[in-house]
Amino acid sequence: MTALTLSTAAAPGLRADAIVIGVAKGTASPSGALIVAPGAEPVDKAYEGRLAGVLETLGATGAEGEVTKLPAPAGFKAPLVLAVGLGAEPEKDASFDSEALRRAAGVAARTLTGSKKAAFALPLTDAGDVGAVAEGVVLGAYSFDAYKQNGGDAKAKNAKAPLAEAVLLGGKPRDAAHKAALARAAAVGEELNRARDLINMPPNDLNPEAFAALAQTAAKEHGIKVQVLDEKALAKGGYGGILGVGGGSAAAPRLVKLSYTSSKADKHLAFVGKGITYDSGGISLKPAGHNETMKCDMSGAAAVFAAVVAAARLGLQVNVTGWLALAENMPSGTATRPGDVLRMYSGKTVEVLNTDAEGRLVLADALWAASQEKPDAIVDVATLTGAMMLALGSRTFGIMANDDAFRTAVYEAAEEVGEPAWPMPLPEHLRKGMDSATADIANMGERMGGGLVAGLFLREFVGEGITWAHLDIAGPAFNEGGPFGYTPKGGTGTAVRTLVRLAELTAAGELG
Repeated sequence: MTALTLSTAAAPGLRADAIVIGVAKGTASPSGALIVAPGAEPVDKAYEGRLAGVLETLGATGAEGEVTKLPAPAGFKAPLVLAVGLGAEPEKDASFDSEALRRAAGVAARTLTGSKKAAFALPLTDAGDVGAVAEGVVLGAYSFDAYKQNGGDAKAKNAKAPLAEAVLLGGKPRDAAHKAALARAAAVGEELNRARDLINMPPNDLNPEAFAALAQTAAKEHGIKVQVLDEKALAKGGYGGILGVGGGSAAAPRLVKLSYTSSKADKHLAFVGKGITYDSGGISLKPAGHNETMKCDMSGAAAVFAAVVAAARLGLQVNVTGWLALAENMPSGTATRPGDVLRMYSGKTVEVLNTDAEGRLVLADALWAASQEKPDAIVDVATLTGAMMLALGSRTFGIMANDDAFRTAVYEAAEEVGEPAWPMPLPEHLRKGMDSATADIANMGERMGGGLVAGLFLREFVGEGITWAHLDIAGPAFNEGGPFGYTPKGGTGTAVRTLVRLAELTAAGELG
């Protein structure tokens, strides 16, 4: 992981591989001339106040994510200045928003892969800015090299390790708020990267048993109580949904419960994650071209796992229980068939019309298990439906809930931490489409509005009177395109920061 430090040192005298500065599109004049962002004044002074003009000559516009390199001026101990675009200049008396800083820092960190040390002279007006830049650095520097021949070894031929150290210029090493913001960014960023690692792991190495073992190891390290139900315990307990989905695989399913408790807590949150470590579709086999990224179908469980560990590392004064519903969905002679009826942990029966609608089946059991502890709220996270991707695209997740105020609170938390999301309804008229002549409910309903139908199905398995929200992260969980901002190609770890923020708000008495 990239080491983070705060420094009040002047940029010219700092030994580093690069000085990172921010530039933006000016709004004060119609021409939209490039401006140099606060924090880079010593660099601009060394260019005799002409830095913006030099960068414009090199083609810089200040657009978000744009990177321009130029030699450092005479007298600097760093050889390179790296200017990264922040987008539009904020209005008068306003500062750059946290997400702009986070993305810029992420772009810079990724650009500086292979560097030992970089100084970030981005705008830092308060502790919030310190946290945003630090978080962007940790997330932007991420790489997944474990399965490459070099194994991420920086000493290997042609290998480039992530940026080793980032110094935040303008950050105050003795300021309690600045230090706390840096520590929070490191904890949340590192746990989010842990989720990314899990999502990127190939399914031959990350089956339900292996995932459960990793959770046990992390739980022991961070003082989290862990309970793992194997296939025998699941059968004895009547977890028909998880067993039904996992029945076709040689790798048996698991239900993992992670419990972080605080002696000062009076609120309890439950997070439930879909953990399909590989999804072939089962008997309702996915067509060619839809299987290659299905190792990411456990992204919800990875997010829940990371959020619980982050809550423990931060010592939040709230009890957080994470439920990881882990199974591999495979076709075989023992797999659940379309037309089968499963008796769920709640006692309700489900007619399986499509075995590729499996996520809702494992979540149903886990939601009911979480409900038995009567938490103040439950939030489930799942790569649940292609329909949500059609509705919201590849960068935004949908939020459904049984309480409008809670749905709004989740949406606002997501927006605050920089995770694009959108509130979605649960139209009652869609429930009828899941009526079954054979069982209490079918696992499929109307095709149109399929993401909302899935949410209505899950609502059936939330205990009475419990506030609940469902995050369908099918779009942003796995980035099949090129990297952008602090988001890499592959597993993204989306929803981790939203869950952590919900836990922080609950601990502070600002939620529920």
